[in-house]
This record gives sequence, C-alpha cells and structure tokens, in this order.
Amino acid sequence: MSQAKHIHLIGICGTAMASLAGLLQQKGHRITGSDQAAYPPMSDLLRSLGIAIMEPFSESNLQPRPDLIIVGNAISRGNPEVEYMLDHKLPFTSMAAVIQEEFLPNRASLVVSGTHGKTTTTSMLAWIHQVAAQQDPQFTPSFLIGGVAENFGTSFQYQPGNRFLIEGDEYDTAFFDKGPKFMHYFPDALILTHVEFDHADIYRDLDAVKTAFRRLVNLVPRRGRILAFDDSPHLRDCVHSALCPVEFYGANPGSTWQVTNLRQQGPGMLWAVTHNGRPWASFQMNLAGRHNAFNATAAAALAYGEGIPVESIRKSLASFRSVKRRLEVRAEINGITIIDDFAHHPTAIRETLRALRGSYPSARLWAVLEPRSNTLRRNVFEVELTESLALADRILMAQVFKSEAVPEPERLQPENVIAGLTALGKPAQLMPSVPAIVEQIAAEARPGDVIAILSNGGFDGIYSKLPAALEALAGRS
Repeated sequence: MSQAKHIHLIGICGTAMASLAGLLQQKGHRITGSDQAAYPPMSDLLRSLGIAIMEPFSESNLQPRPDLIIVGNAISRGNPEVEYMLDHKLPFTSMAAVIQEEFLPNRASLVVSGTHGKTTTTSMLAWIHQVAAQQDPQFTPSFLIGGVAENFGTSFQYQPGNRFLIEGDEYDTAFFDKGPKFMHYFPDALILTHVEFDHADIYRDLDAVKTAFRRLVNLVPRRGRILAFDDSPHLRDCVHSALCPVEFYGANPGSTWQVTNLRQQGPGMLWAVTHNGRPWASFQMNLAGRHNAFNATAAAALAYGEGIPVESIRKSLASFRSVKRRLEVRAEINGITIIDDFAHHPTAIRETLRALRGSYPSARLWAVLEPRSNTLRRNVFEVELTESLALADRILMAQVFKSEAVPEPERLQPENVIAGLTALGKPAQLMPSVPAIVEQIAAEARPGDVIAILSNGGFDGIYSKLPAALEALAGRS
C-alpha cells in the first residue's frame, strides 16, 4: 500500500483494530470503520482521531466502495458487511496480515505474548524505549498495544525507526484465517508471560494452546532471544525446543533474571533483580501487584538486551502509569473507590484482587463480575473462578453475557459459583441486571470500601451508572 487508500475496518472498536486504524491513518490512509456498539476507551480514541464509527453494521457502510477491507477477528459470516464484501468480491484482509506487510519489514519485531499480562508488559516496554529515545533517538519505538497506555494516551505509535513493539495475541486471526494472530509477527525477540488454558471457544484443551505457543517459539531465529516466566510449567514445555537463547525471569533461584526482595509499598512495588546470579538493578514502580513487578522485569530484561542502559530503564519504570482498564481508578466518591479491571480469566481475577488487597489493606473489597470473555462464559473454570473471587469480602455476579451463544452443556452456571462462595462463608449474590447491581451497592457501600468491577467489555454502562448513583446519594446526605 505505497499509495494512500480508503481502508474500511469491520469491527473497528476492538482494541487492536482501533489501534491499527490509528497506525494506518498516520501512514496517510483514509480510514472508515463500523461496529455494533462503541464503548470507551477505544471509542474515545477513535473519535479523538476524527475517525467516525458507523453503527450498526450495514451494507451501506461500504459505500463508496473502499479500496481495502480489514475484517476483525470478532466478525463472522452472517455479518451484513462481510456478506456484501464476499458477494461483490471486494478486496479484504486481516489485521495481523496488514501489520506483517505494512509495519514489520525492515524493523526488529519485539513481541510480547502469553495468557496474561501482554498489554501491560508491552506498554512498559514501549515506555522504556520512549524514555531511552530522549538520549538516543534510535530507540524511538513504533508500537501497537491492546489497550490505551496512559503514558502515551494512546494504544499505538508510528515512527520511522527500526523497532516495532507489538502484543502477540494467541486468539484466531479472522473467520478466514483460524491461526493465532501472533503467527504473523515473526519475532526477533519474544517475551512469554504465562501459558494457561484460555479462549475455550477456539482451543480444545491446554495441549492445543501449548501447540500454538510452540509454533510461535519456532518462529524466533537463532540470533533472537526469548524471555520466559520461570513459574509457568506449561510455558517451560513450550520453549523446550527453542533454537535461540531462552532467559528465564521470576523469583526462582537460578533464573537468568531473578527478582528478589519484592515488596509492596503503598500503591506501588519495590524489588531488586540479579542477572546470572549477580546484583544487577533495583526498581520502584507506582503500580501494585507481584505480577506487575514480574512483567516489568521481563520488559527491563528485553530492553537491556536491546542496548538500553539500566539507568534509563529504572527511570522509565518509576514513571510508568499503567494501562486503561488495568487496576484503573474510575472514581472516588464519599470515600468509596471504584476500580475498573479488564478481567478475562480466573488467574487474572486472582492477581487483581491480590494487588488490591495489598494497596487497600484495611478496605472492604467488593468484586463485581460480569462473565463476558469466551473463557469465563464457559464452565471449564468454575472451581478456579470461585477460588479467585473468594479473595474479596463481598461478591456480586452478573448473568452470563449472551449466554444463549454458548451451548448449555458448556455454559458457566453462575449459581454453582455463588453456592461455592457461600460455602466458603463469603457473602455472594447472583444479580439479574446492572441496575440491580447498582442499587445493591448504593444501599450497602460505605466509606472505605473498594469496588472492583471485573469485565472485559462495556458491562451495560456500569462504569458511569454506579458513580452517578453514588454521587446522587452523596448529594442527598
């Protein structure tokens, strides 16, 4: 695409799709896009770029005829735009293929992958490069992240430098390409954070997930590097046959990059790192959670291997400001704190609630869950979900999002989770709707409470409805 084109994105409000729209606009293309329902933060990002969101999907959105259509991986046959596109033989491709063809040639591809922590770790790596570029412009990064990095205020950046940083997602590429998106990115260096069973809608079992990650590892050239978390046994299986150097990071003795003296201090973390058994660096970060310290260590280790000085890395992590919808404080009203977190898996929920316990040790902690991801909507993790939610003091659970789309034998039964929590002595309720959740919290919440809203979607507007209800109560008191 050496000349400016009209490019239309079907499913433009997906986190990666919206980022790609911004990258293509920066390259000079005219961008249009459509989606079924737009919600922040990506809808806000697109509007700030002047990219209109056409709602809902319609054949008319493809008039005038675009030069190229990019089909998001959430889009399936039956979508009116897809059907029109196929009927009229309009040229189309996938997001991952465009990234491979347009942004990766002649650049080092630095990929962050794994079941958890991809977005935050990619954001850390991008910020480390951005800060280092103040001293040496060669480190100026181009990147695409599956969320809005708060240090940048965006999820993408296009620069003429020789590095492209990208979040490598194991989810499938498009309805016409069922392989993982990360198979298009051909990493020169790779971070692997975890390997667990996830995306139960497309992976049969854990072995299928591990096969996908083994194939990713097999793309790394001999001159490349892999940074692998040391406390993920399934991950070790995936890197066993790597043909490039593999460096482990984490708290285990003997790891290449060993985290020591890890502790939470206020809202942040302090820790030290040894490299091959020798003291290397100490770090401080204003982001809670052991998992985030490990993520930061992975980003630091990869950046150091790229030639970025340790002092620049230390400065970057000290000023890192997280990612939208990752432990994000949405509101503080009358002493009640509302936290938004992009929950998609029981392990992620567990680490989020642990981090909040450390940040707010004396608070009554609420967990308000919408089972929305394709994994959480299924019954494969009922026991693990119960154990994760039990870290909270008060649990409210919404109905399964679009439950009719999941076959009943595979569908999560929220009643089982509630029963399990009740048996553990945890006050837990299954709620019929968001208005009912808001009413319940408004009636019970008191100053000092922390309310964690856990969903990977819009959750029927609870992020605005709950603060509005608490503001109204505060105004009447």
